[in-house]
Amino acid sequence: MNICATDIKMEIGNNQILKGVSIDSKSREFIGIIGPNGSGKSTLLKCIYRTLKPNNGCIMLGRQDISKMSVKESAKKLAVVAQHNYYNFDFSVGEVVLMGRSPHKKSLEPDNSEDYDIVNESLEKVGMLGFKNRSFSTLSGGEQQRVILARALAQQTPCLILDEPTNHLDIKYQLSLLNIVKSLNLTIISAIHDLNIASMYCDRLFVMKNGRIVGMGTPQEVLTKEFIKEIYDIDVEIVYDSKGDMHILYSR
Repeated sequence: MNICATDIKMEIGNNQILKGVSIDSKSREFIGIIGPNGSGKSTLLKCIYRTLKPNNGCIMLGRQDISKMSVKESAKKLAVVAQHNYYNFDFSVGEVVLMGRSPHKKSLEPDNSEDYDIVNESLEKVGMLGFKNRSFSTLSGGEQQRVILARALAQQTPCLILDEPTNHLDIKYQLSLLNIVKSLNLTIISAIHDLNIASMYCDRLFVMKNGRIVGMGTPQEVLTKEFIKEIYDIDVEIVYDSKGDMHILYSR
């Protein structure tokens, strides 16, 4: 399923955060959104996954306008892994992942064996099945993010939004989480700070600055030393390793 956002404008108070942003993804494409802090990346994603309502524009999931869908209906098509996940109650890992089944349940409908099978499969995919009965609050940041990814997988959606999910994770957990995500073969839109991570995993990039899209293309097309200097005001060197993978080296 493809995702298309057209002419999205978002004003908070008197501050216009998004100034007519348009992005699109093809089915099963991994889209990265990059840009400096404060450029509007997370605000755009929150408009797509309905935490915020844009002042203008249209967001389509496949052929459906998301504003005309119920929250439950859109949750069957779009799951989210956010940067921060806090719970006021002491849920077990299994209970957190079981929340992903909510869009598929009627009001007060009890969980069944199929739900529990899906929870187990989702935890197994992220390597956390052995933690099923552990308290979520006792896990490390990387472990918690894998559980939140399992919750998103339990929704069984064709589309996934990653709202800067790896910022506070060490490199091992960043790569582990994104390797899992990449293997899922879903339509993915992710805000990413690390340009090397973006070049490794994304099929296409959209570059944001001051609430606008200022560039788009493949990582090789977008991540040139000249464009990185223009967007981030830093000097870099672009090198390729023996496998042909691109790496960005930063200058002090």
